[in-house]
Amino acid sequence: GLILRGNFTSAPPPNQFQPAGASSALAGPAALEWCERRLLARIHRLTLGSLRKQIEPVTAATFMRWLFRWQHVAPGAQLRDERGALQVLRQLQGFEIPASAWERQILSRRVGNYEPRLLDQLCLTGAVGWGRLSPHPAMLEESSGSQRRVVPTSVAPITFYIRDDAEWMALPSVHSAHAEAERELKGLSPGAREVAGFLQARGASFFADIVRGTGKLKSEVETGLWELVAAGLVTADGFDNLRALIDPKRRSGQGSGKTSRPRHSAGRWSLLYPLEAGDAGKALESVCLMLLERYGVVFRELLVRESILPRWRDLLITFRRMEDRGEIRGGRFISGFIGEQFALPVAVESLRAMKNLPPGGETITISAADPLNLAGIVVPGERVPAISGKHVSFRDGALVETPELQTLSIAGRS
Repeated sequence: GLILRGNFTSAPPPNQFQPAGASSALAGPAALEWCERRLLARIHRLTLGSLRKQIEPVTAATFMRWLFRWQHVAPGAQLRDERGALQVLRQLQGFEIPASAWERQILSRRVGNYEPRLLDQLCLTGAVGWGRLSPHPAMLEESSGSQRRVVPTSVAPITFYIRDDAEWMALPSVHSAHAEAERELKGLSPGAREVAGFLQARGASFFADIVRGTGKLKSEVETGLWELVAAGLVTADGFDNLRALIDPKRRSGQGSGKTSRPRHSAGRWSLLYPLEAGDAGKALESVCLMLLERYGVVFRELLVRESILPRWRDLLITFRRMEDRGEIRGGRFISGFIGEQFALPVAVESLRAMKNLPPGGETITISAADPLNLAGIVVPGERVPAISGKHVSFRDGALVETPELQTLSIAGRS
């Protein structure tokens, strides 16, 4: 246990002196090296220290200007087509947003030529799934006579997940919450319980099969499915299944052609099963990568609006391990915040370039439900509730005081 073997240095040119403390058994790029344990630890500390000193922190406003481009909201930064929509969903997976706001206020801002068919194609081909992962408050309450009910609503928070990159769904907290909710079925109407029981017994089913199997009216099955979506117990093959429930005109059968038959949307309904709780370390690394993909730079205060994360202490240990492996950078990237910060190497270089770009008076308005609504969190100002009907504006990364914000500020003080 006194020495470690591995590849600690890059292969030196022939006859060049190697660093003290490391010796090579072979010449060439795959040379096997040995190093004394304490000396390697010291080299590692000095390396991390020098890397952190290379970074000069930027202001919160500069960070916000950069985030608008990192998340493809700024003019000229939007993506296009199905590949672009998949990249946006990969960046936002795990962040819960009201169901009715995803297309109109989130995806359409980030994908320049967004059309509903892009999301439908990604869902129906199995690349993307959707559902609510945070437990509904009614599912957590103790059984009592005045227990809350699960109300079907278009503002029920849901998120997307990329099936090839969803190890973060195996978090014990997410899995245990869903197992408890599925077992108890608290706060659900009798119709929703019957639909859930049918799906549990028969598996994924089309709408017509659920109607025939339960003997319920189509409107009752629709209401039951909507309840189960709001409770986080049900998902579907396609997003049009949920779109039909959200749109009151489609539910009432108004319109022509396909829009007059919302109940026959392509795709089956099924219970939402998070991944089985497995390797906690792998799940935590997946969460860290997901956050780094979303924000580029991660620190504790930035994660206030995240709804399904484990404790920061657990994430911090994982971030440090990833930094030790050289996969991410640690240091002080954003000024004005205490605690450790971590970033992707490409984000560090991009943020450094943004620092040298002078502000141009650019004003960007986003929905209050957008993940970039960091007013009162990253930039100074009043917190704006994450309501899809509200909006918040930023000029050069700084919060713009609008009459709407002034009204919220007065209401908060009163």
